[in-house]
Amino acid sequence: MFVSVGSVKELARRQNDGMVVSLHWQQTSDLLTVTVEDTRTGERFRLPARRENALEVFYHPFAYASEAAA
Repeated sequence: MFVSVGSVKELARRQNDGMVVSLHWQQTSDLLTVTVEDTRTGERFRLPARRENALEVFYHPFAYASEAAA
């Protein structure tokens, strides 16, 4: 399931109870990000990810969100 918009590709996506989590790769900069969106409230945040931990951030974004906010 690779969704591509310009130089950004969606590598993975999951949805549960109004929460949508997506893993994106930007080809031009070779950066990975995880986006979390609450479709009920419209709130959204993004987290940087490394190749080594991209799936970990994708499956546990709230654990990494607290690190990013600190």
